[in-house]
Amino acid sequence: MTAVEPVRLEIIIGSVRVGRIAPVVAGWFAERARAYPGLDVGVIDLADTPLPQDLGDSPVTDEFRERVGRADGFVAVTSEYNHGYPAALKTAFDSLKHEWRSKPIGFVSYGGLAGGLRATEQLRQVVAELHMVSVRQSVSFHRVRKRFDDQGQTTDGAAIDSADRMLAQLVWWADAVRVQRETVPYPG
Repeated sequence: MTAVEPVRLEIIIGSVRVGRIAPVVAGWFAERARAYPGLDVGVIDLADTPLPQDLGDSPVTDEFRERVGRADGFVAVTSEYNHGYPAALKTAFDSLKHEWRSKPIGFVSYGGLAGGLRATEQLRQVVAELHMVSVRQSVSFHRVRKRFDDQGQTTDGAAIDSADRMLAQLVWWADAVRVQRETVPYPG
C-alpha cells in the first residue's frame, strides 16, 4: 500500500555512545525504507544533532524543529542501556512539543538478550504523552553485533519481515493522519 503523496519519514538514531552500532542498524533500516513504495526517507543522527540538555532554544533546536515539523512519520532506532533508552533520544523528544503531535512512529531496537524491547516499551509511553501514534509492529535485534555482516546486512528473517510490516503500518497511519490534519486541526 502506498500513499497518494510520498510520506516523509525521518529515522532518528538515538544512541550517541562511542563505538555504537546504531549507524549500522539505522543504515540497514533506511535502505529497506528507501526501497518501500511511497516513502521519502531522511536520517537524523542525534550524534550530529547536539540538542541542548537544558531543552533551550538554539540554532540546532530550530533546525531539528523544522525537520520534525515537515515529517509525516518517524522511526526511532534505539539501543537499550540498563533496561532503558538513551538520554539523547529523550532529550530529542522533550526538545519539541507540537511538531510531534498526531504523527506515527515505529521503533527499531537492539541490544543483548532483550533486543531493546524494554526501551521500546518505555518509549511507547513517552510518545503517547506527545500525542503520537505508536504503530504496533516493531523491529528488534537480539545480540545485535551477531546479526549484521561486514557490509551492514542481516539475514534475520523475523527482523526483515517485521520491518516491512512496520513500514506498511507507518505509511497507512501517516497518510491517514496527514489527510485529517489538513481537514481539521488536531485538538491539542
